[in-house]
Amino acid sequence: MAGKLEAELRGPRRRLVEALQEKGIRDLAVLRAIDQVPRHLFVPAEQRHRAYEDSPLPIGSGQTISQPYVHARALEQLMLTGRERVLEIGTGSAYQTALLSLLADQVFSVERYAALLDRARTLLAQAQVRNVSVSLGDGTLGWREYAPYDAIVVSAGAPHVPPALEAQLAEGGRLLIPLGDRDEQMLTLFVRRGEQLERRDIVAVRFVPLIGAGGWPT
Repeated sequence: MAGKLEAELRGPRRRLVEALQEKGIRDLAVLRAIDQVPRHLFVPAEQRHRAYEDSPLPIGSGQTISQPYVHARALEQLMLTGRERVLEIGTGSAYQTALLSLLADQVFSVERYAALLDRARTLLAQAQVRNVSVSLGDGTLGWREYAPYDAIVVSAGAPHVPPALEAQLAEGGRLLIPLGDRDEQMLTLFVRRGEQLERRDIVAVRFVPLIGAGGWPT
């Protein structure tokens, strides 16, 4: 049954990749990852028929799986070569986690909701992802044990860059985070140059709030 479903959804997934190319996504590694990762596996069963629409979908616990274009646009900014150690804040559906697993050497992902983390572990195992470690905790504190990171991607909107994440970013590393208020943010890229973070604004976005000691209060 799983093989039949995969075959049926292969066409819609390929059309999604083509749509992302038409919207300006050029990074071939990112497009290849989107073509390889079965997004339908990471959305709730009742949303599976919409898995390859270019739109966000609810995944429970008040969270969403982002629009594929937003994932693609964000991952392009990281310019991953396959050799990096990446920290992801907000495992969520684990779809972006699976994409990162194909773009980097090691991925460390932190999720604050136990139900989402348990589901993510199951789905990543089903997708045969082996280079990802996940942890339950306050993502605004990062994951100090494996720092520094070549790239950090934050999947929730923050009022500022959490100090712990800045401290865990390697020299020359890239930190991608939506900055703004609780309702609207600017997807922002920072690159560490010594003690400074060079900033570049990417695109206006809407993410759920980043809750934690270094983000919004509960």
